[in-house]
Amino acid sequence: MDNTENLMWVDLFNFTDAEANRVAQVFGFHPLSVEDCLHYSPRAKVDNYEDYYFFVLHALRYEEESDEEISLEQLNVYLGKNYVVTLHRRTLPTLGKIARECLANSRPEVMKKGPDFFLYTIMDGITDMYFPVLDRINERVEELEDDLHVQPTREVTEEFLSLKRTTLAMRRAILPQKRIFASGNGNYAFRISEENIPYYLDLVDHIERIIDSIDSFRDLVDGALATYDSIISARTNETMRILTVISTIFMPLTFLTGFFGMNVPLPAQDSVISTISITIGLVGVSLWMFMVFRLRKWI
Repeated sequence: MDNTENLMWVDLFNFTDAEANRVAQVFGFHPLSVEDCLHYSPRAKVDNYEDYYFFVLHALRYEEESDEEISLEQLNVYLGKNYVVTLHRRTLPTLGKIARECLANSRPEVMKKGPDFFLYTIMDGITDMYFPVLDRINERVEELEDDLHVQPTREVTEEFLSLKRTTLAMRRAILPQKRIFASGNGNYAFRISEENIPYYLDLVDHIERIIDSIDSFRDLVDGALATYDSIISARTNETMRILTVISTIFMPLTFLTGFFGMNVPLPAQDSVISTISITIGLVGVSLWMFMVFRLRKWI
């Protein structure tokens, strides 16, 4: 660890408490940072411990068919002058890819441009994992919008709500990471060599694009849900209008049949003509009311 010309990378996967404490003892890491490694933290952060920096980052795992589409994998990173220590519970494709490249020496610059460039390589891989997810979310939003106008159902609504939870989870994960890697008046939250600053500028640009896309999807989902409510309300109003027209037409019929159905003597109640007259009157009233409703464009 005293050789500042070489970079050492230590990766702990599915580590135990004893393994994390052992590595902390070897490198002299602060107990509070080890505690953060052992417990899940929902927000990304960076702590300065003078001799090294401690990062809590989150990678994305997207499983569309599962109950929780989005799960965040916590990645803890110790960034020293000549070493990088990463700790994570589950496998991360980004780290696996970097390990293969380092072993094959296909990207020698990863280990030669300093620990800050190594951290950039990790974050660049994590960020790239967001773009396929965003493309899939865009496809799902378009499919659901088509289904919404064809046949709005409760399943479509539940799918939109699921997408909304997904976009919110992504935003909660990546927005704090933007604050870590973006510069404030030219100052960064950790030490970055001058030659590696352009890489971080590009990284922040990618993160901002992702956040803009997430915000756009969130607005689309909110708009689709509002459209769904409007469609349902319009269909409910149409149904209520038809039922009201039917009820209104039957109101005078109910009155007349109730009046002539009273159990008291009525004029000409034994005459066949009276029955025919009443029937013609009932039909006439119904037709007259129907024509009035059509002329007023109520139906």
